[in-house]
Amino acid sequence: MAIVVDKPIPEFESEATNNVKVSNTSHLGKTVVLFFYPKDNTPGCTTEASDFRNNYQAFVDANTVVFGVSRDNMTSHNNFKAKLGI
Repeated sequence: MAIVVDKPIPEFESEATNNVKVSNTSHLGKTVVLFFYPKDNTPGCTTEASDFRNNYQAFVDANTVVFGVSRDNMTSHNNFKAKLGI
């Protein structure tokens, strides 16, 4: 699938941590940032996620939500979030 700027995204629904469902319509009116990373608890991924956490208020002020995406399971994601205080 090609990346297309300023066009609607296709319909989707996915489970996020804490049993939250995320869909193409769940954050209408907000900018959504997806950051993709290979694995929870690796040095580079920890640094990247920590940078998003450390700048959280700037994202809120910009009406933006941030989601990290990797292939790890929900237990791993929840532990990663708890460890980093995300």
